[in-house]
Amino acid sequence: MTGDRASQPQVRTGLVTTIIPVYNRPDLLQDAAASVLAQTYEPVEILIVDDGSTDETGAVADRLAATHPMQIRVIHQANGGPGVAREAARLAARGEFVQYLDSDDLLAPTKFERQVAGLRSRRDCGVSYGMTRHYELGSVPSDNPWKRTGEEIATMFPSFLRSRWWGTSTPLYRRSLLDRAGPWLRLRNEEDWEYDCRLATQGVRLHYCREFVSDQRYDFPTALSAKGSTDPAKLRDRARAHTLIYRHARAAGIEPSAAEMVHFARELFLLARQCGAVGLSTESQTLFSLSRQASEDHVSRGWDYRLYALLTRVFGWTLIGRLAVASDRLRSLFGRRSRLDGS
Repeated sequence: MTGDRASQPQVRTGLVTTIIPVYNRPDLLQDAAASVLAQTYEPVEILIVDDGSTDETGAVADRLAATHPMQIRVIHQANGGPGVAREAARLAARGEFVQYLDSDDLLAPTKFERQVAGLRSRRDCGVSYGMTRHYELGSVPSDNPWKRTGEEIATMFPSFLRSRWWGTSTPLYRRSLLDRAGPWLRLRNEEDWEYDCRLATQGVRLHYCREFVSDQRYDFPTALSAKGSTDPAKLRDRARAHTLIYRHARAAGIEPSAAEMVHFARELFLLARQCGAVGLSTESQTLFSLSRQASEDHVSRGWDYRLYALLTRVFGWTLIGRLAVASDRLRSLFGRRSRLDGS
């Protein structure tokens, strides 16, 4: 498949397309698909992308499609990660609205009914979101909104510079917005954060649905984000994603003086240290430079930046990164001990 818009299917008014990428999760896939089929809203379609599974997941996906031929289609492809899988389905989607759903998560039955109605009533909004629960697989969820999904926030930027404050299952997007933003990238980590920040450059306004719309479940052993601060391959993707997020923020006009940019500049510096520690010298140097660019002049000329630059010139990015990361861990450890002692 290519990114040629002329090759994409014609959009069907009112249809909600749910995109589910999956790799070796046959049982969870069935749960995720069932939560879409249980929606009180119609019409819906489900695009399952079997991302090179090596177990029975592909066969399970095909059986689901055979059982629900009017609602479910399956794309089989070589393993390329979540970004590549979502993009394959985005190009095949026929819906006016698009829902991304990870295979271990669930949608509330009234999600589409409430959010489609919200977007129809608010033509100025490109995304509708609501509250999301977050809990470990097999545990009993509590009605506590995850991250900032319990808050009504008008726009994605500048708040998304602090974090991607919703889960993949939380928002429902207008297809027209996704077409303007372009393709998912070939990233396996933080591809969703980069993508949402790219959407944010469009000046997106948000509709808020004041109820729980999804459950974000996690399983640490299989999470793609595990070891994100120590695995070189994951850090390389995170470095690229952070670089692009910074560019998106600047394109959106967010200045170094903004509190969100101040936070992101420090995060760039932290990631630069982590990349250096695992031998990613080029990425470390790039992120360090971006961190200084993202900071106000008096900060970028501060002693910590000047000392770090001097030490890397003398000892190299890898050694200084390792020492800095070790120092960060010690400070974090002693900080936790101090809080425990204080309690």
